[in-house]
Amino acid sequence: MTQARKIINDPVFGFINIPKGLLYDIVKHPYMQRLTRIKQMGIASVVYPGAQHTRFQHSLGAFHLMSEAIIQLTAKGQFIFDSEAEAVKASILLHDIGHGPFSHVLENTIVKGISHEEISLMLMERMNKEMKGQLSLAIQIFKDEYPKRFLHQLVSGQLDMDRLDYLRRDSFYTGVHEGNIGSARIIKMLDVADDRLVVESKGIYSIENFLTARRLMYWQVYLHKTSVAYEQLLLNTLLRAKELAHKGVKIFASPALKYFLYHEIDKERFMNDPECLANFIMLDDNDIWTSLKAWCSHSDRVLSTLSCGMINRNIFKVEISSHPISVERKNNLILQIGQELDISSEEASYFISTSDIEKNMYEPEDDSIDIIYKDGRIENIAEASDMLNISLLAKKVKKFYLCYYRLPNLP
Repeated sequence: MTQARKIINDPVFGFINIPKGLLYDIVKHPYMQRLTRIKQMGIASVVYPGAQHTRFQHSLGAFHLMSEAIIQLTAKGQFIFDSEAEAVKASILLHDIGHGPFSHVLENTIVKGISHEEISLMLMERMNKEMKGQLSLAIQIFKDEYPKRFLHQLVSGQLDMDRLDYLRRDSFYTGVHEGNIGSARIIKMLDVADDRLVVESKGIYSIENFLTARRLMYWQVYLHKTSVAYEQLLLNTLLRAKELAHKGVKIFASPALKYFLYHEIDKERFMNDPECLANFIMLDDNDIWTSLKAWCSHSDRVLSTLSCGMINRNIFKVEISSHPISVERKNNLILQIGQELDISSEEASYFISTSDIEKNMYEPEDDSIDIIYKDGRIENIAEASDMLNISLLAKKVKKFYLCYYRLPNLP
């Protein structure tokens, strides 16, 4: 930041201006600053070493794109009050505030049944009390309760500023240039019709590129088999630590992480017990990595072996199939791992993981991308595109993953 403390030099978009007042107060708030200690792409750096950027950087990038989108829509005659513009920018700044370290792993281990979106809303409401109601309009937009529905689409939709930033930013930091999108051109093509975002017909090819790039980034980067395997290794490590904690075994951890290891937290408790949120906002990537290093020397062989695998990049081996993994195959692997490590079958089950991932790149029923022509006619991108079979991108692709610990005598 400069001495004025409102200009940020971003490697993707250049200088980003943060106006003094509410928006700057949000950026410097401790909840936002926590995001500087949480990597945007979790542990994807195991495959792409350059993926070291943070959720804070992403939030600033999405804010910048939102500012550009408001300028473009206003220039096209869409009347947006200054208060609405400020609120939608605040909403996009705060959209990821509820993420924890390695977010999706935590949602399946130490905090169950509550999504980061719900936690984001809880934090926004807490900040709103601190700021004496200044975030009320931003929260309405975030919850899609504001009359101008297109503002919510800019925050959460098929062409929201969140996606436009993370695809561009993640492509930049991973070096996967095929995932790069023309975010500036897409924003210039945006307009509003019947209170819904539409794209001018001359922007069709940019949308096609966007959808294709999104598909490539998901299967080549976000769901890369090595990243999935590393994530499963971390998930099983945390589950083992939690099991030991429940048995009363002493586990090293920061106070915040220890709270979640030694307590069973479901959605109801998280929503109603202030202590849960207070501990959650103290968690970042450092809590996890520090614990993993300490657990490498723990007396429990399962926890120490899994933790050393995380620290030393001894990742699970991965097999991908279009069919579910047979119970027989899984049980056979558990038996071999148990024999090799001289542990019980129950303990050996921590060294294997089966999961399935289902993903599509376009959800027309949820929030379609609509193309508007000069004569005012509006068509769904699936109908408007003459080059790309959008229906293929709307089709869900399901893959089954078998991840298991690498041992010398296993194939």
